[in-house]
Amino acid sequence: MPNPTVTLNTSMGSFVVEVYLDTMPITASSFLDLVKSGFYDGVHFHRVIQNFMLQFGCPYAKDAKSQRAGTGGPPPNSKFTTPDGKSYTRDAKEGCIPDEFTQKFSNEPGTLSMANTGAKNSGGSQFFVNTVHNDFLDWWRTDLSESQHPVFGKVVSGMDVVKKIESTPCDSNDNPRTPVKMISAKIN
Repeated sequence: MPNPTVTLNTSMGSFVVEVYLDTMPITASSFLDLVKSGFYDGVHFHRVIQNFMLQFGCPYAKDAKSQRAGTGGPPPNSKFTTPDGKSYTRDAKEGCIPDEFTQKFSNEPGTLSMANTGAKNSGGSQFFVNTVHNDFLDWWRTDLSESQHPVFGKVVSGMDVVKKIESTPCDSNDNPRTPVKMISAKIN
């Protein structure tokens, strides 16, 4: 069975991502559960850095200029299920999920990677789209950086939209001056 795809409809256009449910079942299932619930609809990209990445998925970023953008996650204690039927409960404090450091997928251009605070098991709803090869973020490349961000998907169409979002002018906090909104995220 092929991996699911998700269409991300933004205020600057749409792009489609393949979600690696077959090889990254925990991270992918959590993401797909949030998509199904409408969690990402109406959220703005809160961090856009040219020649690096686009970060998204903080519920506080429903307000495009929120000072709390980048600090939120999914509902604490919410549940999701992986394809093998195993149920997971997001943590009680910030809705975080277990780190899934199993596949050596590099942070290549167009890949989706789990954002986190740097602490163990601190990823939740926020992710980023790499716009260049950010191998220093690969979880197994401790020779380059302490950052560990597992890849769980990739853009399969609409990379031109990703590049358009990447080029939007931003303020000193990397927040787009003209907000870029996720109108909807839908499983195809």
